[in-house]
Amino acid sequence: MSPALASALRRNPSVAMGVALLGLVVLAALLAPWLGTLDPMKISPIHRMRPPGEALWFGGDLIGRDVYSRTLFGARVSLAVGALVAVLSTVIGLSIGIFSGYVRWLDVIAMRIMDGVMSIPSILLAIAMISLAGASLRNVVIAITIAEVPRVARLVRGVVLSLRDQPFVEAAIAVGTPFHLILWRHILPSAAPPLMVQASYIAASAILIEAALSFIGAGTPPSIPSWGNIIAEGRSVFQIAPHIVLFPGAAIALTVLAINLVGDGLRDAYDPRFVGRL
Repeated sequence: MSPALASALRRNPSVAMGVALLGLVVLAALLAPWLGTLDPMKISPIHRMRPPGEALWFGGDLIGRDVYSRTLFGARVSLAVGALVAVLSTVIGLSIGIFSGYVRWLDVIAMRIMDGVMSIPSILLAIAMISLAGASLRNVVIAITIAEVPRVARLVRGVVLSLRDQPFVEAAIAVGTPFHLILWRHILPSAAPPLMVQASYIAASAILIEAALSFIGAGTPPSIPSWGNIIAEGRSVFQIAPHIVLFPGAAIALTVLAINLVGDGLRDAYDPRFVGRL
């Protein structure tokens, strides 16, 4: 852990709480097969809509499946989608942003395409792509990634434009430094801090979009336990069995809160506007 991040954790208790909470969610997802009390796919009519108790900690759903086990396994889906979308959108957006900001003739073409994608709301773009390609975990990741790439690309482009005419970059060009070394030594180190913060917010946004897509039936297939699927199955009986919606909904809220708190910590640790305050 870097000294700046350690200082941010010490001075901001909410950030430390976010890191601890996110760590618990990740640990629960990794240990889901051992922490779960029952098979998340096992149907037990005798437990149908049973309220939380000693036998079923989070109660049973419409067909008697254990909501606790399904919530644990749902964490795997949500965290996987959030992490994959954050990594893919960051890598693709970084590539587009660097080249469009540094190569002038490419900037006009790339940014107009990014503007066109950004003009469509993320959820609508994801729904359209899922409708064309079909509902699967892979297609959900691809659809959300395409919706998030323009935000990263424009962020990186702004950083590159602010650095392109700086004296140290011009000096590197004057002495004949290759293009890839200029990007690696001078551009990427300056773009990394805002990228880390943006990636954390993209992960949180991806989890929410995946849950929304699953809730309306356009996300992960019903055979895969995910938080959105669990909530969608329990919405019709919410008045008589609210626990089916309550626990996965709380899991989504706590996970997104934890990721946003971690993003705030990264911002406080690496953003020059906040380092002085710390």
